[in-house]
Amino acid sequence: RRSVNLLLPPGSPRRSSFQVLGVGSGLASLRQPRVTVVDPIANPSTPTTLRVAMMLADSAQVSERKLFILGGGLTVIGPRPQPMGVAIRIEVPWDRANVSHQWQLELLDEDGHAVPVNNRPLIVRGRFEAGRPAGLQPGTPLSVPLAIMFPALPVTPDRRYTWQLSINDETQVGWRQSFYVRPAPARPQPPAAPPEQS
Repeated sequence: RRSVNLLLPPGSPRRSSFQVLGVGSGLASLRQPRVTVVDPIANPSTPTTLRVAMMLADSAQVSERKLFILGGGLTVIGPRPQPMGVAIRIEVPWDRANVSHQWQLELLDEDGHAVPVNNRPLIVRGRFEAGRPAGLQPGTPLSVPLAIMFPALPVTPDRRYTWQLSINDETQVGWRQSFYVRPAPARPQPPAAPPEQS
């Protein structure tokens, strides 16, 4: 079983749960998320749902309803295995409080296929529900911070990968973060044998 650390702020999402999924544990019944492109300037009422900010980092954690990020903006790793944190801030509109949402984070390769771990796609799935803190001005967006730490990833040198987030079986172009794995260093060539004396 793959080890994944999932860090949540106490009391930030009203309710939350996480599950690491693979083939044979319900993954086959999941639908592919629908990709949508939203222009909030052209249509300020869309989406009336959620906004997402994502960042890759050396480390990320949540404390006191805030994200604490170390080495943020990570775009290149490796080639040796190293930890990676996925920091996510979900902005929930005021009128969407106390509504349960399902989210899914999936690692994709250059061709858009799920990256397998022990023949199972690397997928982290969870649920959140944002509550309204006492004293918050009506209309204020609600923030749900998430930090997901991976001790190492099953990646190949000289390849590009993408983390894709979907919420309620939908995703947007901006809900993705990509990174590149450096090529493995070339092995030193053994010295050439000296020419034979005639």
